Amino acid sequence: MPEVVPVPGRRRRRGRTTLLIATAAVLGLVAGTCAGFLIQADREPTKLPSLSQPVLAQAKGEGPEPLSAAQDRQVKTDGDLRKLLLAKPKGAKDADWLTGDGWMDIAEYADMFEKPDGAFEELVGEEFRRVAETGWSVGDTYTVDIRLVQYRQEEFLAAAEAADGGHYWAQDKDDTDSWVIPGTRDGMAYVHNEAETDPGYLPLYEAEAHAYRGDIAVEIWVYDTKPISKKKIMDLAERQVGRL
Repeated sequence: MPEVVPVPGRRRRRGRTTLLIATAAVLGLVAGTCAGFLIQADREPTKLPSLSQPVLAQAKGEGPEPLSAAQDRQVKTDGDLRKLLLAKPKGAKDADWLTGDGWMDIAEYADMFEKPDGAFEELVGEEFRRVAETGWSVGDTYTVDIRLVQYRQEEFLAAAEAADGGHYWAQDKDDTDSWVIPGTRDGMAYVHNEAETDPGYLPLYEAEAHAYRGDIAVEIWVYDTKPISKKKIMDLAERQVGRL
């Protein structure tokens, strides 16, 4: 009897069956769509809502009165910024570093930084507008320096970023106490308890405050040969921010 040789199994061809099923599905979808159009064609058209709107009644009486110059903060800050600076206390004398007119241009302000060239470029990019400055000294050792730095703020909130920069540098110093300035979002006052010492000079203590309101960043610096109290820096900061 001849040996039976097994025939390898064949794979089932699915192409024809799949094609038939797919064709039936498409025909069914087309038939259903046509039936839907025929049913919709026999229906009455749905009325669309009216495009006209009812006329709103106008409010009677006069509108609110415009804010006075004292109430409108923009009027205050767009005017003479120097008038918003704290007044020099009685018995104090003008600081030696003041230019005389109370204004600082961008070059003068950039020169206050460790790297003036880089600071100048940053100030241009931050839309620097102007700086109003005042300062005074009491006796031979106590001095105060206050600056109001205003930005145009057409692209971003540069005053807030400037205040943040002041916080960063103030917090970077060792042995520093800090307090929130009331009436501000992020305003802080700092007292540095460790004096800077150089041979041949008296020790120099420092306190500072940084805050902002609107487009104005507030910078306050206090120096003395003896430790500076929280009361002094906080009093200056609260009164200066309160004027903006």
